[in-house]
Amino acid sequence: MKNLFRPFLTYIGLALAALATGCGSDGPEPSLAAGEEHLALGNPSGATTNVAQPTNYLLLKPEYALSYHRTRGIPNWVSWHLETADMGSAARQDDFRPDNTLPASWYQVMGSSYSSSGFDRGHHCPSADRTATTAANSATFLMTNMLPQAPNLNQRTWAGLEEYCRKLARAGSELYIVMGSYGAGGTGSQGMATTLDQGRVTVPARVWKVVVVLPTGKDDATRVTNATRVIAVDVPNQNTVSAAWGGYRTSVDAIEAATGLDLLSAVKPAVQSTLEAQTDNGPTQ
Repeated sequence: MKNLFRPFLTYIGLALAALATGCGSDGPEPSLAAGEEHLALGNPSGATTNVAQPTNYLLLKPEYALSYHRTRGIPNWVSWHLETADMGSAARQDDFRPDNTLPASWYQVMGSSYSSSGFDRGHHCPSADRTATTAANSATFLMTNMLPQAPNLNQRTWAGLEEYCRKLARAGSELYIVMGSYGAGGTGSQGMATTLDQGRVTVPARVWKVVVVLPTGKDDATRVTNATRVIAVDVPNQNTVSAAWGGYRTSVDAIEAATGLDLLSAVKPAVQSTLEAQTDNGPTQ
């Protein structure tokens, strides 16, 4: 069963984020704060901008939204919207760097924190999903958008799923994508590890993604129906994984059970219940 308080927590999180960006109650109703559109289908953990909640800290960016876990040094999840307008001709920037929008007193994971570990700096929101401008592409290289990912998982399995999502977007769909991880202990090119950077970065045991595919339109949460395609994938963070991502499909319910998150919480409860119990069997390329 869903957490009945999650929609309320989502509202509080977005309200705090709006206050943080200077939106007041006077004057005309403000437009969405940067990043809020990426949470149109819900805030999976009720993350807020409260610095007293360092394991569920909300960061809203124009390119994506995320819940950061200071102790693990990686996100709990990153959520983003993908459409054709997000893809252009901007070059890959490769400017991996700390995220200076985190509270100043927090440790900032460096671009070099994964060096010589046998794990890739694996994107959540992919570089190739944000090529409309150089600035948008550069934003995907913040270390708050990364996790230590086994190279074959990152470069083969995950890359295949990412390209399939872009194919759907180019064909006229708009996608809402949420990615995260859980557990500790992955196997990279140099063997198994549980942490990097002197224990400051957790190597997750599993990596997951949920993709909601919609025709282009407005009021997206209300347009999700029992017929909407939802792809849920849960893959071990191991270098021996298959390149075929379709074999790792599961249900949203299973991911929620493993993570404690409430995905798609802004979708009508009856529709949510139906979609989250299903495992996708559609095409994979």
